[in-house]
Amino acid sequence: MVCAEGKNRATIRKKKVLIVDDHPIVREGLTDLINREEDLTVCGCAADAPQALKAIRDTAPNVVTVDISLEGASGLDLIKEINTRFPDLPVLALSMHEEMMYVEQALRAGARGYVTKGEATLKVIAAIRRVLEGQLYLSESMKEKLLYNLLDDRTREDDSLVERLSDREMEVFGLLGRGKGTREIAERLGLSVKTVEAHRVRIKKKLNASSHSELMRLAYNWSNAQDNKVHSPG
Repeated sequence: MVCAEGKNRATIRKKKVLIVDDHPIVREGLTDLINREEDLTVCGCAADAPQALKAIRDTAPNVVTVDISLEGASGLDLIKEINTRFPDLPVLALSMHEEMMYVEQALRAGARGYVTKGEATLKVIAAIRRVLEGQLYLSESMKEKLLYNLLDDRTREDDSLVERLSDREMEVFGLLGRGKGTREIAERLGLSVKTVEAHRVRIKKKLNASSHSELMRLAYNWSNAQDNKVHSPG
């Protein structure tokens, strides 16, 4: 899937950006935004992981933006795959999620920065330039929250527990803890209800939860602990 590449003067000197997102409107909006810049151009777009990996080989981008909630395979898994196959290619994670667990997951997967879609129009250009320079990009609020998380070890036991989960299972677990139902989780993550239910069964087994109620209690307590870390005065 190809987006229109910028046609402005001196295109050959521009840094090439590949956009990976399963929402056409987001791809089009980011393409228009990026192609307005004199030093950047969109070399292509992809809607899923296979398209993204092919586009990387075909277009040789200088940076890739990846939505972490792709339909089908997790965007986090794609970030890991890009880091394995193309270790010198920086990745900027884009997401609808503001919770720190998603930021931490993206950074662990190998992303060099994280931008929420709510702030993308204001921050994405700065973030792209930052990661192209070999630096890490996080908003000031995210940096502060991340520091609180690093300094506060009160939930280390809980964090160790959920480290047993895959990236996608972590997404489902976090949403369960925030009171989201199976259908809403499926819609937010671009999955089928059946797939979400299968993830829930695996999560329950991995966390040794004896019942659905215990699983929900674990998810709720863990999510609250994450929120308390963020709001702790230190």
